[in-house]
Amino acid sequence: MSPEYDSPDMIRLTDLRGIALNAESAHSFVPRVTRGHDEVDAQVLSLMTQVRKDGAKALSRQSAEFDGVDTVELKVSSRELREAASGLDKSVKKALEESIRRVRAASDDAVPSSTTTTFHAGGQVTMRFVPVDRAGVYVPGGKAVYPSSVVMNVVAAQAAGVSDIVLVSPPQKDFGGRPHPTILAAAELLGISEVYAMGGAGAIAALAWGVPEIGLSPVSVITGPGNRYVAAAKRQVKGQVGIDSEAGPTEIGILADDTAHPEFIAADLISQAEHDELASAVLITTSMELATRVESAVQRQVGLTHHRQRVETALAGEQSALIVVDSLEQAVDLANALAAEHLEVMVENPEPVVHSIRHAGAIFVGDYTPVSAGDYLAGSNHVLPTGGTAQFTSGLSPMTFLRTQQVVTYDKSALGQVADAIVTLAHAENLPAHGDAVTTRFP
Repeated sequence: MSPEYDSPDMIRLTDLRGIALNAESAHSFVPRVTRGHDEVDAQVLSLMTQVRKDGAKALSRQSAEFDGVDTVELKVSSRELREAASGLDKSVKKALEESIRRVRAASDDAVPSSTTTTFHAGGQVTMRFVPVDRAGVYVPGGKAVYPSSVVMNVVAAQAAGVSDIVLVSPPQKDFGGRPHPTILAAAELLGISEVYAMGGAGAIAALAWGVPEIGLSPVSVITGPGNRYVAAAKRQVKGQVGIDSEAGPTEIGILADDTAHPEFIAADLISQAEHDELASAVLITTSMELATRVESAVQRQVGLTHHRQRVETALAGEQSALIVVDSLEQAVDLANALAAEHLEVMVENPEPVVHSIRHAGAIFVGDYTPVSAGDYLAGSNHVLPTGGTAQFTSGLSPMTFLRTQQVVTYDKSALGQVADAIVTLAHAENLPAHGDAVTTRFP
């Protein structure tokens, strides 16, 4: 019998019980989009090359082609920012201000303190954390409006001490070629005065190399989520600038046992699937009964959701599945292989499971910690690694904008304590002048 049970136009149910699934084999069972990067990378490289060559003209051409905006003023004026803030719905403003307060509190607490190690009198090493001079924040447009992404990126940079922050967001045809007014209002609330109407790969190129004719200077770090073209563009400029991660289409993984609530799980899977047709929604459970109940709940709830067509496409895609395994240990192995952007843990005893999860952008514990809370008001940051990159990449935090810098201070006495050892190692490496640089100080 095939391990898959097909449901027309809906998320597939995969039965992996009885299969020798472990940490080594789990990767072969992970549902993911299998399309290659080559075509996307080639298109992205062409778009970025145009911006490096033609600057503002290329950005305007790309706005016309991809955003349907024939005439765009790339730089947003301070007057437009103020007007957007003054026109912001009062309830939205209040919610944004509360989000800013919570994310700022958590971000401030995450900033590390400098440390000093003293080896002996007169010899010490200080590790300090220094912010980059200038950061670029990308805020997506397209299918949704993301003032929350303005909050997440800007507050983390401000907590790190970045003094110069620039924000870019795609021009919107419905708003006269400006970024969405809620995006502009969020920028104004956070004190961001340098904002540009540009999007996609071209905007990433503009941030990385600058566009002198519009006053856009290059940045040191680029952060923010986007589609696969934005993710590919960030990959292209990595090395020229720092990036947070290649944050592509969103992902939710849910690890659950038979104590979990199927209606909650269905709602959470749908909540992330509404972002994008390529969004990934995966349930990993030890209970076939729960999986079938979730399947029924998903079918029922999808019919009521606002973005039904988008959700159905995402759930039916190869990147989404309801997966049943034999044991909680196997569920953990599969979750670690998935390395989801967001991982919800809904089990009777979550502590040991959470302790065993090594690969996830962020972990949401318990029935009343949905990803939606982290998206807006939990205080955590929602800019997280996708596509399995959580195995080696962290989510956005003040650390994204900080560099470690060592300050070494030795006086004559302290250097004398280690002089012989330095000379010994210098000769062992056939670099005798290294040793001479020490002995010349002790004639």
